[in-house]
Amino acid sequence: MPVQARTRKQLRQSIGYNLGAIETGTTYDAGSTTTLISLTLIGGDDNYNGKRITVFDTSNSDSPETRIISDYTASAYRATLQQALSFSTVAGDTYEIWDEPYHPDMIHDFINQAIIDVTGQAYDPIESVALHADGSSMRYDIPSNISIINRLFYRSAVSFTELHSCNSAFDETVDSDFTVSVDTNDKRKGTGANKFVIAAGASAGDIATDSITSKDISKYDYLECWVKSTVATSAGNLKILLDNSASCASPIETLSVPALSADTWTFVRIALANPETDTAIISVGLEYDSDLGACTIWLDDIKVVQNDTAVWQIFPKHLWRVDREARDLVLSEGGKFEAGYALLKITGGDKPALLSADTGTSEIDDSYIIARATALALSAASGGAGTDPDSLRQQAAFWFSMAEQSKRAFPLLITGRVVE
Repeated sequence: MPVQARTRKQLRQSIGYNLGAIETGTTYDAGSTTTLISLTLIGGDDNYNGKRITVFDTSNSDSPETRIISDYTASAYRATLQQALSFSTVAGDTYEIWDEPYHPDMIHDFINQAIIDVTGQAYDPIESVALHADGSSMRYDIPSNISIINRLFYRSAVSFTELHSCNSAFDETVDSDFTVSVDTNDKRKGTGANKFVIAAGASAGDIATDSITSKDISKYDYLECWVKSTVATSAGNLKILLDNSASCASPIETLSVPALSADTWTFVRIALANPETDTAIISVGLEYDSDLGACTIWLDDIKVVQNDTAVWQIFPKHLWRVDREARDLVLSEGGKFEAGYALLKITGGDKPALLSADTGTSEIDDSYIIARATALALSAASGGAGTDPDSLRQQAAFWFSMAEQSKRAFPLLITGRVVE
């Protein structure tokens, strides 16, 4: 499906040209909040009276303003606006002049209507590795940005190095407000997870570290681990530290843990910032980087991986399903054993976004949006047989046909399972 990701402004202007209803230009000289001067304005006095003009301020082109032209003076190439703009026009401002009965806001609505009409038949492609099977769970929350799942994969192999199994407690340097132990009940892998009970007196910057055998991880690009918190966190409230000096005294990797939901194990993948310097890591740490108050944090299975070495196996479709009401990915008993302890990859899509600003870009075929919105505009402007001298209905039918032709280029969703 060809997607050029054109902006709403570009789509609108293409639709205007199809309608024969738009004229664009650039101002030649400074005007005012109620006047605009452009040498590309043509015709005699009053030629543009009653037309709508959309003006783009050079200093804020994302927020155009639409007004009605109340007067045009041909000798001065000056259009007078019925209502003042919030800015004074200057040389270099661009504009669009629209013929009746078309209006930019109406075109915006038709653009979004075209997108809505094809929702369910076209999706914005997405690939997600946000989920990780643990060998026991059968239900997983589907990421909120996924509306359809085309295929499910599991990572059967990847080049990795374990930094800390978390089966033993961090004890190299531990802040006095931290109490660290191994939790053998609440864990994700192995015999236990590190449990950090953090007192209310803890402050930002407090850490707990553990020493490890020196490891060269310079060929790896992602750190992966499990994290759980009794309180919700924002990205960066917690950090994983890696250092080639004891007690993470001067970390060469300070990796922000993504936002966490309270009381939920989350598998996190964080890109290493400086892998080329990570040739002798001897200390791993957890930093409490924001005053979250008293809380408990769990860490498990800290490792680094070489992302491009991943081997992905397709997950047989009869071993998983979608619970649409709960927005859950559900594995069967056989699916649980098929995946085992492995990263999952979802390939699918999100509902195409509606466009609410001129800088917004389309996520589906631009030619479809342009053709469909053109047809809708022509159809809206046409009347009955006696009030359609320009054969707008006939033109609308042509553009509806062009839209259907573009739609036939959409990929077939024969393997997709709808989430919502």
